Amino acid sequence: MLNKLSESILDKFSMDFLRNQVLKNAYGNDDTLIAMRDPRVLLLWYLFFGLVPWFVNDMVFLLGCFVLVMITTLLARVAGLVLFLFALGVFSQTGYLLIVTLLFGGDASAILPLLVLTLKVTTVSLASVTVFSGLDPDRLSNGLMWYGCPERLSFSISYAYRMLPMLMEEFQNVLLSYRLRGNPPAHDSIPGKIRYLIYQIKVIVHSFYPLMLNTAKRSRTTVEALEIKGYRYAASSKKVRRMKLASLKISYDDLIFAAVSFLWVAVTMLLSSIL
Repeated sequence: MLNKLSESILDKFSMDFLRNQVLKNAYGNDDTLIAMRDPRVLLLWYLFFGLVPWFVNDMVFLLGCFVLVMITTLLARVAGLVLFLFALGVFSQTGYLLIVTLLFGGDASAILPLLVLTLKVTTVSLASVTVFSGLDPDRLSNGLMWYGCPERLSFSISYAYRMLPMLMEEFQNVLLSYRLRGNPPAHDSIPGKIRYLIYQIKVIVHSFYPLMLNTAKRSRTTVEALEIKGYRYAASSKKVRRMKLASLKISYDDLIFAAVSFLWVAVTMLLSSIL
C-alpha cells in the first residue's frame, strides 16, 4: 500500500508534470478575468498591493487586502504547483517562527505580531502570483515598456518566461541520459530507499553543468536569430515601439476592476478607523 502511494506521488511530480504546470501558469490563463485586464492597470494594482502592506501594521487593513488578493488569485486560476510553492514559502518564512516561539517558552502574545508579518508576506506574494500568472510574456513586456522600462529589460523578462519550458525540457533530457548510463541501487528496503534518494540527488547535481552548457548554446542561437531579424534596430526605433504598444487599450472592465479594488481598500480603511 505504501509503495503504491509513493509511486503515485512520484508519478504526479514528474518532469512532465512540472513542465505542464509551468506552461499552464505562463500561457494557459488567457481566458480568465484577470488575464483580460490591461497590463498597465494590473501593474499599477500590483504596485499598490506589493508595497503598501509592508508599511502598514493594522490588522483589519491587512486582513482586507489579503481577502481581496485571495479572490483575485482564485479568479486568475493559478496552477496548483504555484500555490503549493507559495504555501511552502510562506510557512518557511513566517509559519515556523510561531512553532519555534511556542516551543521555546513563548506565549499567546507572540501570535499577533507573527500574524501581522504572515499577512504582509501572504498578501504581497498572492498579489505577485495573481499578476504574473494572469499576464503572458508579451503583454507583461508591453506593459513594462509603456511605463518607460527599457525595451531590452522588458524583452529579457519576456524571454525568461519563454526559456523556462526549454530549460525544463533540457534538464529532463540530461537527467534521462544520466539515468540510462547509471546503475541505481536497489530500493526495496528502507536503507535501499535512502541510498536511492542520495543517488537521485547526486544525479540532479551532476546534471546542472551540462544543463547550463546546452541552454547557453540554445540561447546563442536565439540571439543570432534576433540579430538577423534586426532586433537592435527595433529596440531603438520609436515607430516599432508605437506599433507594439498600439494593442494596449483600457476598457470599461478595467476601470470597473480598478474601481472595485479602490472601493474595497477604502471600506477596509474605514472599518480599520472605526474598529
